[in-house]
Amino acid sequence: MVTLASTLTERSLWYPTVLGVLVVVAAVVLFIGSIYLILGTNMGARAGFLATFTALMGLMVVLSALWVTTTSPLNTLRGAVPKWEIQEVVSDLSKAKTDAARTIKQDGVKVDAVEAANVKAAVDEGLVTKVDNAVEKFTPEDNQFATFGDVTEFLTVNTWEVGGSSPSWLDGEFTHTPKIAVVEVCGVADNTQPFGVAPDVPECAEEGTKNAEDNGFVVLEYNLGDVRLPPVVAFVSSVILFVLGLIMFGWFEKDRRAELAAQSETAKTPARTREPANA
Repeated sequence: MVTLASTLTERSLWYPTVLGVLVVVAAVVLFIGSIYLILGTNMGARAGFLATFTALMGLMVVLSALWVTTTSPLNTLRGAVPKWEIQEVVSDLSKAKTDAARTIKQDGVKVDAVEAANVKAAVDEGLVTKVDNAVEKFTPEDNQFATFGDVTEFLTVNTWEVGGSSPSWLDGEFTHTPKIAVVEVCGVADNTQPFGVAPDVPECAEEGTKNAEDNGFVVLEYNLGDVRLPPVVAFVSSVILFVLGLIMFGWFEKDRRAELAAQSETAKTPARTREPANA
């Protein structure tokens, strides 16, 4: 199945949904099922199942605890990573729907080149039209804010940021202050140099010239993501199932001992002889 999946490029219901489910089912049957088969032949069907289930949940407790506590949970069960997301593109900040964006020049700060580059990556991804290829098919929603065919057709001039916080679950903080960024973009002025001569240094198109209609502002909001939420859910679920497995194992052992005690008591009690009937 893995070899077959490596040869598929076009996403569909079969790949990766159905094929992924088949791979998981096959893995469970082969690895967990083989352990249950071995334990079941030695301990009995019920005890073998309880032992396999409880041991599996114990392993999941250890794994999920590592997923939660590791510094960067790459290659593990994880949620969405933090990223900038475009909210709107406006020609004038006074027309922005985001309240913080309208006053960001007064209330916010102009960021340095490093942070501006981080925000620009999201701007480039959102403003450049995504073209279908052999691997991905894009919808109109994916190109909602796309107005350029290439990153060389526009420039990012200024970047401001305002707001933001770092809530901690351990401190009882479950909400955060949204972090807003505004990036000023402009269309690139046409090259005035003839063919064969080094082109002009890219500059913003002046008002009234070609490409000046592309000048505007991109409003973004920083999505904190939920990288550690799936590991936390897996850890809590595994702990609950592990404890239930131990409890069921305790009930099974208690019932088995009671059954053995009853059998032993029956074996010790002499059989009653039947009295002959009166003549």
